[in-house]
Amino acid sequence: MTERSPMLPPERTRTLILASALLRGAVAAGLGLGSLAVLVTVLWISSPYPDSGPGGALRTAAGIWLLAHGAELLRPDTLSGVPAPVGVVPLLLVAGPVWLAHRAARDAAEPDEGGRRPSQAGVFCAVTAGYLLVVAGAAAYARGGSLRVVPETLAFPVALVVAGAAAAGVWTAAGRPFGPLPSWAPLVLQEAMARTLFRDRAATACRAAATGAAVLLGGGALVVAVALGRNAAAAQESFLVLSGDWSGRTAVLLLAVALVPNAALWGAAYGLGPGFALGTGATATPLGLSGAPAVPDFPLLAAVPEPGAATPLNWAACAVPLVAALAVAWCVLRVAAPADGPRARAWSPRETALTTGLAALGCGALMALLTSAAGGPLGTGALGAFGPVGWLAGPAALAWTAIVGVPAALLVRLWRLREPGWAWRRDVPEEDGRKDGKKDGKKTEDAGKKKGRRGKKADPVEPKRTAASATPASAPAATPSAPATSGPAAVPEEDAMDDEDDAGFEPYDFLPTDPWHEHGKDWHGKDLHAKDLHGNDWHGKDGREARWASLKQGSGGLMADFPAHIPAALRSDEPSAAPADTDGRSTRGAQGGPGAPGATP
Repeated sequence: MTERSPMLPPERTRTLILASALLRGAVAAGLGLGSLAVLVTVLWISSPYPDSGPGGALRTAAGIWLLAHGAELLRPDTLSGVPAPVGVVPLLLVAGPVWLAHRAARDAAEPDEGGRRPSQAGVFCAVTAGYLLVVAGAAAYARGGSLRVVPETLAFPVALVVAGAAAAGVWTAAGRPFGPLPSWAPLVLQEAMARTLFRDRAATACRAAATGAAVLLGGGALVVAVALGRNAAAAQESFLVLSGDWSGRTAVLLLAVALVPNAALWGAAYGLGPGFALGTGATATPLGLSGAPAVPDFPLLAAVPEPGAATPLNWAACAVPLVAALAVAWCVLRVAAPADGPRARAWSPRETALTTGLAALGCGALMALLTSAAGGPLGTGALGAFGPVGWLAGPAALAWTAIVGVPAALLVRLWRLREPGWAWRRDVPEEDGRKDGKKDGKKTEDAGKKKGRRGKKADPVEPKRTAASATPASAPAATPSAPATSGPAAVPEEDAMDDEDDAGFEPYDFLPTDPWHEHGKDWHGKDLHAKDLHGNDWHGKDGREARWASLKQGSGGLMADFPAHIPAALRSDEPSAAPADTDGRSTRGAQGGPGAPGATP
């Protein structure tokens, strides 16, 4: 409506863009809060015994919405009269607010119809400010409800979560660039990010770290599912005891679904080794459950292992970090030594190990962040510590992925670059200098087989000469009525096909990269029998073979093993004498050979 208003200029000003971004942030926060308020209101209406009026239900919805951003809540109505903290964040609820803030910043940072992109810093600040205004209003409104917000947690982590989601939205609108860094970043890091090779290594490490964390999360979910399957009766009994009416059971079911990502992270921390805390005096690890656990009555907690020594089934959870480490190594090897790439482009062992180590560091950081958010206090006494400990789970993930992933990446790289399987991709070995210009019998036989054309066997033939050298200078020109197969200048069928394939061929070769020609020899001179350093004829068979071997050696394994096709005009081991024309000039020089004036090799 503001764009179509006749009172506004046709082009949007910076103030209008920032106002629009501020409004987008506020709308995104309102959508998240309104959706959760509708759900809580429906459950309150369907409850046969509501504890409070609609105001209490809406305040509870505001508290739960702030809890989804990472805020810590206080429950004042307790039996002891001491407010009990609620610090376990249902991670599935976090996805909604984060996605809304991300989308608002992404849409606000998109270029307008004229192709002008608004200021990214301005859009980020405006969207974040609009969202946090609604957060502050919701915190003030929930102050008198059954779930109150701890004010200190509004700055961290609520504001940090909102700012991170908005920054990701602006980055997405810009095309997800991997650099350049802002001007306030260290100069060394800016120079490193300016190099394409560094950006490729960093992007590979980030993808591998995300893959490792995802495998750990999926493996933890599998561990929890197996444990719940073994204790299905206890989980069902807990679900039925918590509430007797369908609205209460629906609320319990929705809360359990929202806590599924938390349970998956608990299972991942259990497989990594540090395990998770079940109160201040109990810890569950693959080695067993020690201490006296303080476990509330909840269906997902039926997956907690039984007290006592661990069994081989509990030890099997350690396969989760092992698979995650192998996944990290596989992601790095997809770029470091791809199965269908040339060997020359494979990374060195140092680069492979360093990138895998960086990926392991990123995986450890992600797991430390996620496991810290998956746990928290549920009370002031025995439930003051509940869930995994981030500063233990993160280093454990780093150790698993580094100790297992780095050697696995190096071993698989070595296996992929082995000679038997990658013979067609190996680097061309340096050939020994052959002064006599002859090959061994086996190579000569293979070369003879490859010279056959159109399925014909390669028989020893006499050295062929060019048409100009085979026809005397005084011979009359062939008439159209002359038969093609008669006369001394008749050409066999195979030679005719070779000459037809070599039409337009000029007898020049690539310039050498090595000093094969004699120093001081004039390149444009008329001496067509220049010798290389091995004494071979430059235009002879041995010289061509030497040049072909050097080109293969310098190509890094990209050239085939079979020799180049030798045209019919150059198959003679001896140089042919060029006939002279009527003016006394050689026919070879007139045709543009190396002896021609002004000819360019």
